[in-house]
Amino acid sequence: MVTETTPQSQSFKLSMLLNDTRYRSYTFQFFSLLILIVLIAYLGSNLIRNLAEAGLNISYSFLGEPAGYDINQRLIEYTSQSTHMRATIVGVLNTLLVAFLACFTATILGILGGVLRLSENWLVSKLMAVYVEAFRNVPVLIWIIIVFTIMTAVLPAPREFRGDEPSASLVLDAVAFTNRGVYVPSPEFQPQAIYVFFVLLASILAIFWYRNYAKNRLYATGTLLPTFWPSFAILVLPTVMAFYLLGKPISLDYPVLKGFNFSGGWTIRGSLIALWLALAIYTAAFIAENVRAGILAISKGQTEAAASLGLRPNRIMSLVILPQALRVIIPPLISQYLNITKNSSLAIAVGYMDVTGTLGGITLNQTGRAIEAILLLMLFYLLISLSISALMNIYNKSISLKER
Repeated sequence: MVTETTPQSQSFKLSMLLNDTRYRSYTFQFFSLLILIVLIAYLGSNLIRNLAEAGLNISYSFLGEPAGYDINQRLIEYTSQSTHMRATIVGVLNTLLVAFLACFTATILGILGGVLRLSENWLVSKLMAVYVEAFRNVPVLIWIIIVFTIMTAVLPAPREFRGDEPSASLVLDAVAFTNRGVYVPSPEFQPQAIYVFFVLLASILAIFWYRNYAKNRLYATGTLLPTFWPSFAILVLPTVMAFYLLGKPISLDYPVLKGFNFSGGWTIRGSLIALWLALAIYTAAFIAENVRAGILAISKGQTEAAASLGLRPNRIMSLVILPQALRVIIPPLISQYLNITKNSSLAIAVGYMDVTGTLGGITLNQTGRAIEAILLLMLFYLLISLSISALMNIYNKSISLKER
């Protein structure tokens, strides 16, 4: 049987498609994407053509040339004869290091500050309010310089640790706080140390299993199991036993004063500490306000209902209030993590060699490849920002309300 297609039926189908909101939205998005691609291609070709006419061809061959400068704080091996690519990688790792440390510290301080701002103790709440207002309303660059100045002016020089009665002394005979930085023992591993790490990893997984078990049992039976001390025991006891049974395969290399400086151990530069602390305490003030807003968004009846069941205030906060407040806290928290990562580019103010100081500073000045260096910088910050957003959005989705 053959169905005849008439002009009326064709116009009816076309009208149906035009009235379909999904079809129209996909069509508009498709054409918008095509226009955007054509526009970017035109601008890119125009940029390359103009640069070629000016004798400024885009080339990244400079990344394979010797850098010719030193970097005092580094996580991987590097010398002045290493390539610019190696220097860039060192800068990237330094940026990621200070961003991770600052995000972790700012989160802890921010949660603590937000909870204490709602304390019923008048003095505690007012002190937290002063902290929040003082740090939020002063530029972070000023705090970086203040912390760095305090470290260099207050802490003793390494040479003051010399002598029978030195004016400074090591903390626990292992850690030296100086105006050049902090010197701490570094671990030295033997082949058997890998088994200790396997035991430690298994202990961490066991802690997650136990805490999940305790939570499920609380929801199922109402029985509240202790979590802190059992988690501490699960983490420490198996690892310590493995450490001694394997003959102590991990030792420490302590810093020793030789000449006018310390050798051995790890050196944490004052510039890293200043940048880390300044970014953390500055951003923690904003996070504290986000936490306070999230807690206030939870109905007071939740607290009263939990208290009527006999839960202690700290249990109410950790089991009832904060899990619900996270849905309000996480979205602005993502922005604060991004701000920390981008504000780390102020590291050059205290001589910390991050990716802006290496690729966007010395490498750019030595090679004259400003366009290439800036494009790489933009790409790095874009990738790290998108990665942070993606990870935090995955976590935010995992704690969001699930509709049934």
